[in-house]
Amino acid sequence: MAGEAPALVLLRACHVPGDALELPASGYHHHGMIHLTRLSERGVIEVVGEDRIAFLQGLVSNDVALAVPGAAVWAALLTPQGKWLADFFVLAQPERLLLDVDAVSLPMLLQKLTRFRLRSRVALRDISAELLVHVAWNGAPDLPADAIAAADPRLPDAGWRILSPRALAETATAADWDSHRLFLGLPAAVDMEADKSILLEAGFDELQGVSWTKGCYMGQELTARTKYRGLIKKRLVRVQVDGALPPPGTPVLREGREVGMMRSGRDGIGMAQLRLDAMFGELACGDAVLVASPPGWMRLPVVSAGG
Repeated sequence: MAGEAPALVLLRACHVPGDALELPASGYHHHGMIHLTRLSERGVIEVVGEDRIAFLQGLVSNDVALAVPGAAVWAALLTPQGKWLADFFVLAQPERLLLDVDAVSLPMLLQKLTRFRLRSRVALRDISAELLVHVAWNGAPDLPADAIAAADPRLPDAGWRILSPRALAETATAADWDSHRLFLGLPAAVDMEADKSILLEAGFDELQGVSWTKGCYMGQELTARTKYRGLIKKRLVRVQVDGALPPPGTPVLREGREVGMMRSGRDGIGMAQLRLDAMFGELACGDAVLVASPPGWMRLPVVSAGG
């Protein structure tokens, strides 16, 4: 039902054909324990006013009308040329929308949305000091009545997005959450490049971050053309890392030829931007060897190893 958050069923959405991805030893994925942590590097923008849904609907990549109490929407703001600027979760209360966004992106997002307001009857403000962003996974958490929560719309294993007026008791750390999202192959803001990244390269289609039916929004034309003409040549993909973790921005090489770039990682798992024809065999990156490990949710075209 629209107003109900679905129960978390831990699917093996991230199953890798062939050799199983080896889990880090940190214990963040320990079964039987609900993990909850505050994400202090994220903030919240409040959007109020009678035009709030229509206002965002014409700007962002997903259908904002689907955000209702208990059900969140994941969306992105793009340039007119269809390049990523910021992504965020939209949570709803009866009289307002709340955008859960990376704190580094927040000032820019607030400024751009405010500039687009024009005659729309909406008001926006940064309420990061009033609502703290938390995340929970490996089960549905028991929350206080004043917490605002919704299932992460990307994957069942991604857990719950939670906004709370006070810090909640933690059973994990932000580093544990980062390891978990890497294990799932989920993109984060650190994996994206403003004015350069394309949503479909980062899994926004498979992860429910784009609506193909709601109508026009900024950057929609290029996003649709990219999908229907099959123009994707590279993907942001999970990789296994053997050796010292390469810093973000380190080139990825195959037989001496650059085929991608390292984006983020920890505990032997990372995210790298790779050419589709490079997702075979071992890749060199700094002093490490990478092996692409696309999660089960990712849809990849059939590309020959010599392509």
